[in-house]
Amino acid sequence: MGALDKQVAIVTGGGSGIGRSTALQLAREGARVVVTGRRQGPLDDVVAQVRAAGGEAWARSADLEQREQLQALVRWTEAELGTVDILVNNAGASSRVRNILWVDQDDWDATLAVNLNAVYVLIQAVLPGMLAKGGGTVVTVSSLAAVRPGLLGGAPYGAAKAAVSNLMTFLHATFRNQNIRSTTILPGEVNTPIMDTRVRPPTAEERARMVDPDDVARAILLVCTLPARTTIEQLVISPTIARDQGPDTEISRWMGAPDGWPGKP
Repeated sequence: MGALDKQVAIVTGGGSGIGRSTALQLAREGARVVVTGRRQGPLDDVVAQVRAAGGEAWARSADLEQREQLQALVRWTEAELGTVDILVNNAGASSRVRNILWVDQDDWDATLAVNLNAVYVLIQAVLPGMLAKGGGTVVTVSSLAAVRPGLLGGAPYGAAKAAVSNLMTFLHATFRNQNIRSTTILPGEVNTPIMDTRVRPPTAEERARMVDPDDVARAILLVCTLPARTTIEQLVISPTIARDQGPDTEISRWMGAPDGWPGKP
């Protein structure tokens, strides 16, 4: 019997990267895992891998920018599997343009919708069931950009990740005495598909030195498997070897700048 035997977990962004690794590790400990994201194919692949190893998993596609779809996801999970014991808010997105001078409204709104608003909607949806059951665990993957903002992550991404960290601190302060455990993970650079959205995608050598998705998933698993009496409020995870991010920062500085802008290379 695993440490999470029969506990019900929802993992957002579960088709790749940290979400995929987290779903696999939770399932190996006996959790019944619902993976969600926009693309059904990768979600189905994760479910197939879990089931092939003898675990339990389900794939439910949802657009994290659509409140109704997220609420429906939680309703389906509670109806089919029972109260959600673990919510892992992992899905993330960054803006195309990083410099606040040229970030357009749609890009700003979309980044906040995925990184902040979806977390609020899902927490609000699962919290009544957790409280009624007597406890639960909420883990949100924020970013070091929340505390070290800059052009690499971009203005919308850093602002959203800082806001969601604040929201998680609120959740901890407000519901800890009702046995709700709230943990914020702040990773540095992780070798996930989001790196492909960088203005200069890192090389294979650079990616090899980044944090691996499995490393973050192991931290999430630790959070979820500790005794209920113990909460890790915040956890920073970063690559051991620092890379030179200066060139990437300068490219990000000018992405989206109109032709003729003073100083544009």
